[in-house]
Amino acid sequence: MSYSAHQLRDFSYIFSRSNAIRWLKGDFSYFDALLERHNMLKRYKSKSYYKVLRDTYKVLKTHYPNEYLLKNEFLNKWLINQLGNCDSKIFSEFRIGNAIADLAMFNGSSKAFEIKTILDNDSRLKNQLNQYKKIFNEVYLIIPSECLDKYIDYDKDVGVISYDCKLGSFALIVKATNDISIDVNVLMQVLRTKEYLWIVNQHCDVVPSMNAFNQFEISKEIISGIPSEKLNALFLDVIKKRNSTESFLKNKYKFLNQLSLSLNMDEKEIETMIMQLETQTL
Repeated sequence: MSYSAHQLRDFSYIFSRSNAIRWLKGDFSYFDALLERHNMLKRYKSKSYYKVLRDTYKVLKTHYPNEYLLKNEFLNKWLINQLGNCDSKIFSEFRIGNAIADLAMFNGSSKAFEIKTILDNDSRLKNQLNQYKKIFNEVYLIIPSECLDKYIDYDKDVGVISYDCKLGSFALIVKATNDISIDVNVLMQVLRTKEYLWIVNQHCDVVPSMNAFNQFEISKEIISGIPSEKLNALFLDVIKKRNSTESFLKNKYKFLNQLSLSLNMDEKEIETMIMQLETQTL
């Protein structure tokens, strides 16, 4: 079956955060409007919304590998397998200054992943990568294999992982340079108050007197003096204390993993979402 570009764009919005929040509340109005707009209501009459969502994912995978699809496939086929231990953490849309990494992973090192689909341009990419390199040990670009020539030499320190849309597989093309140095100015933007105070307490034998008005500047000065290797280890430890979902779906529900990660859903919330999708029908 053929699909227009407009139709495929409409399909891709089904997997937005805002829609997932509506599902949890039992609101499937976007599904209804989408199917009516593209004359598909008859096809799905009495079918579950799970069926609509599952079919839509398959269509996007074949015809429109957008950012959600690439993030979800990479999460399922690469990152989850590399979690390694119980204190490893994966985050979706990790903010670094004025940039946001598509995915970030913290275990024995910190890794940032930026996804570029066929549909994307690289107008902001240089700034994004420069920001990531100031705080992450390794930075990777995830690109469709047909875009390899465009990005293979984009940045000598940035690794490249390609995605074959036909085979649905990922391959490491260039390993990223590992760098444990951290730009403290950027670090202080990333850390929450309790996190930079924790680092100060871990480093100092005697913590200086601070109050709400001067704790940021005093902490920044102390953290600036921590040796790179120790600071990198403390950064990894404190970020891994953040709440993030560790409940990833398997088998037929794996196509929803990126949504559950993005919304930081716990097991109960995931079960509620699945139940809503499978029990509600058109």
